Amino acid sequence: MQIGLLGKANVGKSTFFSAATETQVASGNFPFTTIEPNVGVAFVKADCACKHFKIKHENELCVNGTRLIPVKLIDVAGLVPGAHEGKGLGNQFLDDARQAEVLIHVVDIAGATDIQGQPIPVGTHDPLEDIIFVQDEFDQWFADILKREWDKITREIDQKRAKLTDGIAKRFTGLGIKDYQVHEILQKLGLVAKNPKDWQESDIQTFVKELRKDTKPMIIAANKADLCKDLEILKKIPETVVPCSAETELLLRKATKAGIINYSPGDENFTIVEGKEIAPAQQKALDLVKSVLSKIQSTGIQKILNTAVFDSLKFIVVYPVEDETKLTNKDGIVLPDTKLLPQDSTAKDLAGLIHADIAKGFLHAIDCKTKQRISGDQKLKNGDVIKIISTLSRG
Repeated sequence: MQIGLLGKANVGKSTFFSAATETQVASGNFPFTTIEPNVGVAFVKADCACKHFKIKHENELCVNGTRLIPVKLIDVAGLVPGAHEGKGLGNQFLDDARQAEVLIHVVDIAGATDIQGQPIPVGTHDPLEDIIFVQDEFDQWFADILKREWDKITREIDQKRAKLTDGIAKRFTGLGIKDYQVHEILQKLGLVAKNPKDWQESDIQTFVKELRKDTKPMIIAANKADLCKDLEILKKIPETVVPCSAETELLLRKATKAGIINYSPGDENFTIVEGKEIAPAQQKALDLVKSVLSKIQSTGIQKILNTAVFDSLKFIVVYPVEDETKLTNKDGIVLPDTKLLPQDSTAKDLAGLIHADIAKGFLHAIDCKTKQRISGDQKLKNGDVIKIISTLSRG
């Protein structure tokens, strides 16, 4: 699972990354602070299966019945207009972002940076321009990939060496795009039976836009929302949008790590650790945090991560175990692991995710909640606890 973190320069991507992963990275008030992609681990949250079984277990990724599930977060180099033509660090940006299953577009919703990422007074730039420009860069990138090979695709179809779906999908395999996704878009737009010789420029542009929306879903992280006079602008954004303050989240996490406050990512408030003496400067910072939370409820960082995985991708959480009665692995650890799978994944899909050999020797699985045997093509549900029975062990 890889989540891409993108946006123009100087909107708070690196701060978002640091807050989400608790990894220190370079950040600054100028474009291209991030040159090489930063890769780290963030966590999405879900109810732990221990709640269903009403058991307690020792696992640092289960906090009071809430399970922390690791995901890969990549903060790629700054993007500028014309990136698909290689301007700025565009080629590197698009290459780094291509394998992401979902994208978080960090936008300076307060309008305090111009289109190039240079600081300007709050409210003097329209953030909707940034949203459109980044989407257009991806659309044009997709279009360039297709146009480069269009004559070849046309010849292959004329010579009956390929079908339209296969011919197009082959050009996008490097982006992790599957045949069925291409076929669904072609059907939706009524282009399945249309000879590629008869496609107009508008057909290509409409197709790549729909393909990008379907295969690279994008969440708008409306960063610096606390600096806005009001949040009416959010209503103008048709995409999924979540107001946030990455700087506030980073401050809260640092204060938690320093033992000053009690705070869990996603919470709408925090408490000062009992008996802790707070310096005036610390109190001032915490008062500022309270004002931010009163305006936007939470910092938004955790909500954005969860929205990306569970709402946009519609992934489910499954708990594989090796002992169906004790809910443990071979080392006796209760509910040791979690797997994120696409909706409608099967028991055999889970086996393949654990190890290719286990999938190869798959016999059946056991639903540990119902104690029933299930087949390889049985669709799994969110929160399932599953034991795989296989003739082959790992490795």
